[in-house]
Amino acid sequence: MDVRVRFAPSPTGRMHVGNFRSALYNYLFARKHGGVFFVRIEDTDRARLVENGIEGILRTLANMGITYDEGPFLREDGTVEQRGSKGPYTQSERLEIYRSHLNQLLEHGEAYPCFCTPERLEELRATQEAAKLPTGYDRHCRDLDRTEAQQRIKAGERVVYRAKMPNDGETQFEDAVRGSVSFKNALLDDYVLLKSDGFPTYHLANVIDDHLMETSHVIRGEEWLSSTPKHVLLYKAFGWNPPQFAHMPLLLNPDRSKLSKRQGDVAVEDYLDNGYLPEALINFVALLGWNPSDEKEVYTLDELTEAFELKDVNSAGAVFNREKLDWLNGKYLRAMPLERLAERARPFFERAGTSTSAFSDEELGRLLSLERERVKTLSELPEAVSFLLADTLEYPTSRLCWKTQPANEAIERLAAVHELLQELDDADFTVESLETRLKALISTHGWGNGDTLWPLRVSLSGREKSPGPFEIMAVLGKLKVMRRLETAIDRLKNA
Repeated sequence: MDVRVRFAPSPTGRMHVGNFRSALYNYLFARKHGGVFFVRIEDTDRARLVENGIEGILRTLANMGITYDEGPFLREDGTVEQRGSKGPYTQSERLEIYRSHLNQLLEHGEAYPCFCTPERLEELRATQEAAKLPTGYDRHCRDLDRTEAQQRIKAGERVVYRAKMPNDGETQFEDAVRGSVSFKNALLDDYVLLKSDGFPTYHLANVIDDHLMETSHVIRGEEWLSSTPKHVLLYKAFGWNPPQFAHMPLLLNPDRSKLSKRQGDVAVEDYLDNGYLPEALINFVALLGWNPSDEKEVYTLDELTEAFELKDVNSAGAVFNREKLDWLNGKYLRAMPLERLAERARPFFERAGTSTSAFSDEELGRLLSLERERVKTLSELPEAVSFLLADTLEYPTSRLCWKTQPANEAIERLAAVHELLQELDDADFTVESLETRLKALISTHGWGNGDTLWPLRVSLSGREKSPGPFEIMAVLGKLKVMRRLETAIDRLKNA
């Protein structure tokens, strides 16, 4: 079987990480099997559309490095173009296709017009709930005389079209994740196929499109599992063979509730905006519900592609562990070449109001190297290295003294360091050279490391916790180090 899979989002807001996982699994499956991965925009729910929603979806995929073969693509000017022989790939541009296929169902008695008003349907639901009965359509219009129905349609009466579900029996299908699945037909109500605004529901449009676009596997979230028997019956009504279904497990909060905005960020762009790397997000999301057979935790996209198998996807819900994501993102930050890290970090400095234009990528990378072991995200870097970029440091003078160290002793230590550094050239400002010379100074005077290096480190960083003084000096350079030492000495003298 030739593999053709799709990612079919609705442009109703920023891309949920659960939707992105569906895109990622379809991408991995297609690339693993040398197949086609296409994008289809399902925009038939007109009430929930957001402005530029399609562009946002396509931009998110691009920002995450997920490429596809057919579908709507963003041009350089920000507009959308359709590419592929089976398009258009935006459902609002395919209305005539859905209408013609609906007519086939009507002709074969597989669908019927329904004139029930929203008020009647709401009253029906309230009555069913009060009687503790399952809610659903009561098939009030199912057996209307066809002539009468046509007359009411011509008269302009509000109408929707419903699928005619079987009264008994079961609908069974094979799911690549869950095995054999069956639903009692009596529990399936006569759902709407075409709405009164002329737009199809998800059920009608996705079945028609998946058939016409020759989708081989439908890989989607568990929330669509209960709709699948409707789709299977619809394929049967058209005389088509259904694709292979695979329903991914739900994403859960740590308390096992469904992942939602109430407990934190859920959109991919939120994580990118907060400084998570696309490659770390891909690695993390891929392992939410799927476990390769080895014990690795860090994978490249190519490695994920090579390892991905639908049979290894779990059916149980997957907990979204933010701490695990933080750990993984930190691993990627520390492994990244420094110049690349600088390039990725610049937008976060600009957002924080700190210009980095005076630094080359190499220079900025050296600054970031001091703190990348201590941060989890790119967004934490501007604050983490702010002491390196500051003209002056704000800190309490008392912080310069080691434990109960008197101020005059701290002054003595800093003055001796200042005198030693005056004799050095810029070339001597390496971590190894500075450490060797300063430890020799400490040994010569019989001082302790703590009562010398603590005042030195605070004078350079202003912080109780920071990288070591040798690393800071090597990055700051001689001129800035000397100025900070002089400032610290003056502060102690005037305290």
